Amino acid sequence: MGIFSKFVAKIKGESTADPLDWQVLETELLGSDLGPTLTSQIIQSAKLIKGGDALVSLTQILNEHLSAKSRTLSKSDQTTVIMVVGVNGTGKTTSVAKLAAHLKSSGSSVVLAAADTFRAAAVDQLQTWGKRVGVEVIAGKEGAEPASVAFDAATRSKELSSDYLIIDTAGRLHNKSDLMAELEKVKRVVEKTLVVAEVLLVIDATTGQNGIAQAKIFTEAVAVTGLIVTKLDGSARGGVALAIESALDIPIKFIGTGESDTDLAVFAPAAYISGLIAD
Repeated sequence: MGIFSKFVAKIKGESTADPLDWQVLETELLGSDLGPTLTSQIIQSAKLIKGGDALVSLTQILNEHLSAKSRTLSKSDQTTVIMVVGVNGTGKTTSVAKLAAHLKSSGSSVVLAAADTFRAAAVDQLQTWGKRVGVEVIAGKEGAEPASVAFDAATRSKELSSDYLIIDTAGRLHNKSDLMAELEKVKRVVEKTLVVAEVLLVIDATTGQNGIAQAKIFTEAVAVTGLIVTKLDGSARGGVALAIESALDIPIKFIGTGESDTDLAVFAPAAYISGLIAD
């Protein structure tokens, strides 16, 4: 049941909802990870809705809080470079592998860069995924500089004329300036060879408002062009995707819904909004 379904049912055929209904709606929205600012904005708009057009009006209100920016991956004339950033534990490395599988399934050639060198397990994890998905993974020696690995991967991708290079980056210490400086360096070094077309930020839907706070820190360091939201599969409170886009005006491009390499889907705004309202 969508988080707005009771509200729509209540006001259909009526001109207004009573004060208690608004309190209940506010509580439900806050509990769905919309956050106080967006909750207040939606309630103020919803109070103007007439019963007869509740469904259409509410759909319009919610759509206005989604980003209007393109959800299509940018494409370069040469190899399209995608940097994937995010804190550890969000599913960043797994998302890199899923994205590779998604692109490969559409006939594209993909190279992966294991530039999360601060976490040895991340390199091993990506190499395992690479074998499973069937794509080449460029990795350095233990303790190698992330920017060096990324540069080698860019060089290799250019040699192969691969369609895509996806770079997994470091994800710890998201509130530390040294990590942000490292991400900037990776982007700067790669662009000596190829243009970085996309910077995708991975956010764990179950972290709610904390995920938005993380996102703001990353967007200050690198120009994030899109989001991958993981664990948006019933275990997460449904409103978080709306809250993220409203707060950041960055489009969600993909959602992760499971652990398999095929569990990555293009984000469909209309279906998402419909799910928030559905019975």
